Amino acid sequence: MDLNRRTIFGCALCALPALVATSTTGMAQSAPAATAGVKRKVLSQIDGPTPGYVTIAVELEIDAGATVARHTHPGIESTVFTSGSGELLVDGQPAKPFKAGDAIQVPPNTVHSVKNGSSVTKAIGTYIVEKGKPLASPA
Repeated sequence: MDLNRRTIFGCALCALPALVATSTTGMAQSAPAATAGVKRKVLSQIDGPTPGYVTIAVELEIDAGATVARHTHPGIESTVFTSGSGELLVDGQPAKPFKAGDAIQVPPNTVHSVKNGSSVTKAIGTYIVEKGKPLASPA
């Protein structure tokens, strides 16, 4: 199956809900339940960069005014916003505004969420996460 053609729909910037992404070795990366407001398209997925991890690149689209629920990842999230604006909310830190052209990184197991602004936000996210664990878990 061509991983570049997989499309999923759900609603959490990072959760990749309604997806069970299969790695190149056939192991499944499970995902949490979906929330309304975000569309995703998996662009690529590959094992690594080290044994026990998988890297997933995703195109994201967040509806105007949508809020992504608090969650964590079992690895690093790196996202670049290509349009729109909003706030990244990381537990224990002040809100971090973002706009088109900005990039964020979220460390492993860090509770965070996103509050989108008044227009659709588009982004490209890369997740380097432990293989076999849910890509995101509610917090």
